[in-house]
Amino acid sequence: MRKKLFFFIVFGIFTTASSLEANTAETSKIINTWIWEKTIGGESNPYISTPKTTGFNKKIVFTPDGKIITYKDGVEIRNSSYEIKKGVSVFDQSEQELISFEGKTYIIENLDNQNLTLISNDSEGTRTIYKK
Repeated sequence: MRKKLFFFIVFGIFTTASSLEANTAETSKIINTWIWEKTIGGESNPYISTPKTTGFNKKIVFTPDGKIITYKDGVEIRNSSYEIKKGVSVFDQSEQELISFEGKTYIIENLDNQNLTLISNDSEGTRTIYKK
């Protein structure tokens, strides 16, 4: 009985540690300045919005201390906290990396050295694409 209990405790520690490592990796990749390229509306409201069509530029900055700063035409318009965690997608109920900020939650669809794509984790599913 003690061996089984010990096994479950050790298993739980390693599972938690690997989950934290993945979360830390996503957090370190997102820390940077991202320039808004375009937003694509969801199925119920299809549209494409770009800096050219809206008449303004937008960038977001994710900081190492958990802050996101939003700029519109170079002027800071919002400063809030963000959180990255595992969660469930509303689209297919699969586990995804989610990021929450400014009262909304997004699925991190793509995050690499040059690209960041976020999909709103709601029935609309608006996709926003950023570049470095």
